Amino acid sequence: MPYPEMMVAPMRAELANNGFTELKTADEVRNAMNGNTDTTLVVVNSVCGCAAGSCRPGVLHSLKGAKAPLKLMTVFAGQDTDATAAMREYMVPFPPSSPAVALFKGGELVHMVERHMIEGRTAEMLADNLMAAYSEHC
Repeated sequence: MPYPEMMVAPMRAELANNGFTELKTADEVRNAMNGNTDTTLVVVNSVCGCAAGSCRPGVLHSLKGAKAPLKLMTVFAGQDTDATAAMREYMVPFPPSSPAVALFKGGELVHMVERHMIEGRTAEMLADNLMAAYSEHC
């Protein structure tokens, strides 16, 4: 059963208010991803503490560098279940993980940050990881 919308609204807004396109249905995910050749950052958002303490702040900090992906997208695990499942199809061979951050280039997954790489790490550590990926792929 999905989390209540009023519970996740502030968590959604943290990314949406900073330029991320929210994808709430499987069709929206497929429309956004199929044929997309731009560098694209996708955040699988979550209600967990590591999403609030490290993931969202780290992702937002990473985008302040000189290089950044052209497109920013997000799905919300535990809320938009069909959209999240559809997005995870593009993240194979990585198992489902939330929160998670994926970087795509030319339609291919080129960098993946899974939950176990976010938990116990600071937002700055995640930002550094992502900025290194942007430097290589953007």
